[in-house]
Amino acid sequence: MFSYFFSLLKNKDKKKMQNEKMSRWTREDSVELYSVENWGAGYFNINNAGEMEVIAETPQGPKAISLVDILSGAKQRGLGMPLLLRIENLLGEQIKKINEGFIEAIKSFNYQSYFRGVYPIKVNQQQQVVQEVARFGAPYHHGLEAGSKAELIIAISTLKDTEACIICNGYKDKDFIDLGLYVKKLGFNCFFVLEMPGELDLVLERSRALGIEPNLGLRVKLSTKIGGNWAESSGERSLFGLTTNEIIEIIDKLKQENMLDCLKLLHYHLGSQIPNIKDIRSGIAEACRVYCEMVAEGAAMGYLDLGGGLAVDYDGSKTNFASSCNYTLKEYCADIIEIIISTLATRNVAHPVIITESGRATVAYHSVLLFNVVDTSRFEPPKLPEGIASDTPEMMKNILEVYNSINQKNLQECYNDAVYYKEELAQMFKNGMITLRQKALGEVIFWNIIQKISTLVSKLKHVPIELDGIDRVLSDIYYCNFSIFQSLPDFWAIEQLFPIVPIHRLNEEPSRSAILADITCDCDGKIDKFVDMHDVKHTLPVHEVLKGEEYYIGIFLIGAYQETLGDLHNLLGDPNIISVRINNDGSFDFVSEMEGDSISEVLSYVEYDPKTLFLQFRDTAEKAVRDGVISVYERQNIMQAFDNGMKGYTYFER
Repeated sequence: MFSYFFSLLKNKDKKKMQNEKMSRWTREDSVELYSVENWGAGYFNINNAGEMEVIAETPQGPKAISLVDILSGAKQRGLGMPLLLRIENLLGEQIKKINEGFIEAIKSFNYQSYFRGVYPIKVNQQQQVVQEVARFGAPYHHGLEAGSKAELIIAISTLKDTEACIICNGYKDKDFIDLGLYVKKLGFNCFFVLEMPGELDLVLERSRALGIEPNLGLRVKLSTKIGGNWAESSGERSLFGLTTNEIIEIIDKLKQENMLDCLKLLHYHLGSQIPNIKDIRSGIAEACRVYCEMVAEGAAMGYLDLGGGLAVDYDGSKTNFASSCNYTLKEYCADIIEIIISTLATRNVAHPVIITESGRATVAYHSVLLFNVVDTSRFEPPKLPEGIASDTPEMMKNILEVYNSINQKNLQECYNDAVYYKEELAQMFKNGMITLRQKALGEVIFWNIIQKISTLVSKLKHVPIELDGIDRVLSDIYYCNFSIFQSLPDFWAIEQLFPIVPIHRLNEEPSRSAILADITCDCDGKIDKFVDMHDVKHTLPVHEVLKGEEYYIGIFLIGAYQETLGDLHNLLGDPNIISVRINNDGSFDFVSEMEGDSISEVLSYVEYDPKTLFLQFRDTAEKAVRDGVISVYERQNIMQAFDNGMKGYTYFER
């Protein structure tokens, strides 16, 4: 009886301690832990309820909406996890910031021309995204860049503003060129950017055939090299663009054809995400020298296209790390204007219209992937036995001695000894010198050593390099309802980092550390690198998943390239998609909702005919009836289950 009451008091005290610990944890602690204010760019934060919120600027001031409230509205509309959320306001705000950033710099430096932004369709080709770019960009004459015939069709069908620029990059055949020439005939400011010397002949041929003079631009290979994931896009040996000798040859050809007045634009592209402002400044200075020489050769010129490269600070560190950038948008705009002015002044060349093809910085912020955790796997080694048998091999006693001798001063030594003894025990088992039970005991001791070392390492100011990341091997695995290959391909392909944060319970201290696994059952289908202000973290702080409750996580800043590059690994298709607009009064509207791919749709993408599959399976079921394996009634239920499966969502459903 006394032991019963003692256990009640003990549990009550334990629960009280847990509540006190939770009450000491605040939203500010989570903001710091997940670096939200550093990567959120003023668009994301954590509210007092411990929920991630999105913040939009309105005429009535900033308005914040909880992602949990948006998620609740989506669930009421029958849209399950995973869910791709687009926030219209953030797309509009980024277009505004880029354009007004240049307008402010132009005014400040008394620049004698203007800016024209261009959105590269390849960054996110989804209809809703491109249409919103055109709508929000209209007041600034923001244009579109097309790298294929299909993208040119999108551009000329979407844009209505003839003052906006349409930039045609990529390989161009007769149909591509004809369409672009007709668009110019309609009054649009459409440019063919030549990337290969041989393109000029076909452009001139079609120009003569249609009687329409083209607007021509040249893409130059600069010697400037950049750092980051796209370093190979830069330099004299980059894949695309013209060498200086090829530029001279094209200029001479245009002179012979008496069409040098058609050459109006110089274009270069150093890479998609340029983390270091020094590289940006170097590229502009070099391009301006080429521009001046083209003017001296007699080309009409008038436009300087800097390509893409405006970076997104994914980790918030504001450094030249590949997933960050060491400059602000204001600094980016000011440096471009300043260098163009100073370089062109030496040759008394008129200021050109400045074009940038900022795609990543335009669309990255406005998309968030939301998903639920479907299962967890906790790493907790069994407790050590109170004693071991007297006939236990000496090697086993040695590894147990390592466990008993661990302290903060000998962590490195104990780690090395433990690894050595574990390998020796494995070899002894292979040679038949210890039993399976003894091998299991050795592994239990080893993992208890690692856990003990990990606990003590977390208290060190300077961690030995061999022990750095030891917590990784002890982390939980949270199995999440999404596909990395479909929704986050850049993480898998180039290890691009994205901010990842639970979207609720952020006024509670996260008690677990985990890596995230998707539902593809692929060894590459995991996220084990997370943003950090000083380095790359290899585990994510998360909360205990409570029985009977969903746990939701968001991946932020995924609007650029992820939807476009996603594939059908394991035949997991597009997720459900919703788009919301935050209103001036702080309310929000669902402006569009699109159901994700059904199984039948995904099967059709890989050349299966859903009707044929149904008939084939029906034959199988009918044969089972004839063979007496199932009844006719069971056949009906089985066929209904097959039909329901074909209509179902490709992701996990509760």
